[in-house]
Amino acid sequence: MIRKNLKTMIITSIVIILPIIAGLIFWNELPDKIATHWGADGKANGWSSKPFAVFGIPVFLLVMHWVCLMVSSLDPKKQNIDGKPLNLVLWICPVISLFINTLVYCLSLGVVVDVSLICILFFGVGFIIIGNFLPKCRPNYSVGIKVSWTLNNEDNWRMTHRFAGKVWVLGGIVIIASAVFKSFVLFFIEVLIFTLIPIIYSYIYHKRQK
Repeated sequence: MIRKNLKTMIITSIVIILPIIAGLIFWNELPDKIATHWGADGKANGWSSKPFAVFGIPVFLLVMHWVCLMVSSLDPKKQNIDGKPLNLVLWICPVISLFINTLVYCLSLGVVVDVSLICILFFGVGFIIIGNFLPKCRPNYSVGIKVSWTLNNEDNWRMTHRFAGKVWVLGGIVIIASAVFKSFVLFFIEVLIFTLIPIIYSYIYHKRQK
């Protein structure tokens, strides 16, 4: 799997560390302490040193990027991860790196950004994108709704992921619509609900089959 997707991994790895270049360009303008964590109210409650913010975040995501691929390559059903689902996995860390570091730099340089609104909108769009990919996932241990009754039954897996795709697209729309409230608490409740619904559906499907 790694050899087959080596070109994509190199490209995505470069994208992940691109923010380091931006950090070096604005190095002298960035403060020594940079906000890197925000609370449920959207206000900064955690700070990091400038070197960590510029180098640490991208490097951490780069390591996670390769760990995810390594874990996927050890999947007993790795032949089912190929295609669009794998491309989605390979681009998650690059997109997150660009998003997080852009947000961190903008706030550090005095650009007015509504953290709550931007983050909720970002994840709402993510829900919609993932929802469109879920029906294309075939049984595996790395990507998808991985509970025992979906992994052990291909019909359950297929029906669950078709259903989950619709639920997550709807969930993304609801999350985007509720972004006007700028509430991380509401956002987490929505994520929990739209994550649990497909799992409950798959369990009911499992019980009915038995």
